[in-house]
Amino acid sequence: MTQAHSIFIIALTFLNIAGALWLLWWTRRSPSDTPSMATTGHVWDEDLTELNNPLPRWWLWLFIITVAFGGAYLALYPGLGTWKGTLGWTSHGEHELQSRANAARIEKTLAPFAARPVQALEHDAAALGIGRNLFLNNCAACHGSDGGGAPGFPNLTDKDWLWGGDADTVVATISNGRTGVMPAWGPVLGDQGVENVLDYVFSLQGRKLEAGDVTAGKAKFAELCSACHGADAKGNPAMGAPNLTDGIWLHGGALGTVRETITNGRNGTMPPHLARLGETRVKLLAAYVLSLGTAGDRDGHHEDDDRGDHDEHRDVAANSR
Repeated sequence: MTQAHSIFIIALTFLNIAGALWLLWWTRRSPSDTPSMATTGHVWDEDLTELNNPLPRWWLWLFIITVAFGGAYLALYPGLGTWKGTLGWTSHGEHELQSRANAARIEKTLAPFAARPVQALEHDAAALGIGRNLFLNNCAACHGSDGGGAPGFPNLTDKDWLWGGDADTVVATISNGRTGVMPAWGPVLGDQGVENVLDYVFSLQGRKLEAGDVTAGKAKFAELCSACHGADAKGNPAMGAPNLTDGIWLHGGALGTVRETITNGRNGTMPPHLARLGETRVKLLAAYVLSLGTAGDRDGHHEDDDRGDHDEHRDVAANSR
């Protein structure tokens, strides 16, 4: 605020106060000073007359107290241009004070969970309640409020993980984030080469296409793809490379979608959350995410793991097939 603006605001404020005081002084007369049944001279509908009675004393004093209160407030708090008030109060300072108090309450709530391992928190109803709130506030926009995922964002309720589903790995994923890159193989393979690899990948799941050559596709897969997905195409959690034999697709398993993935590649990023959430919240969030995949087991229902001998699970990172 410029000095000129400050002076204008101060002058306008005092002018309004002076106007209010003058109006109170002008209406200060007592009932004895006013003739009985004095009027303003205004008449409506021939017989409705406006009386000119003074304000009741209690009402007049109420206005005076209000003006005095306003003056005291302007002296103590900012309200006159650049004047900061004698108390030095600021909205930023008040916000900071409330933020610190709120942070202290939150830390008190989180303290009982700080030293406990994720495995224990996964079976604690109170911990899971906090974890669910953290999930809804930080993860649901991508993974869905139920953790069911969306194209490009993994389903967290199954038992299929890109980077591994043990507690330490999930904590590392939430803390540090993940970046997944599927290179574009279209320029290398050509149109027919893409169809051949596509045919081979689908054959791993028992699906047969007509446009490609499975044998040629298998050879190209061994040459270009096995370094990440493994010779048996069952994935590599160390690299976040998915299992291609289980029928679970991050971006969708439709023919055109998988062709697009092979041709143009995919890029996905799971942002890191440690700096914003802190270690305790990350553990609570990891416990809740892990509990999503075991909800059926706790209810007496068991899911089949399509990975066979590889009990690896899909990661919370938005990685790419």
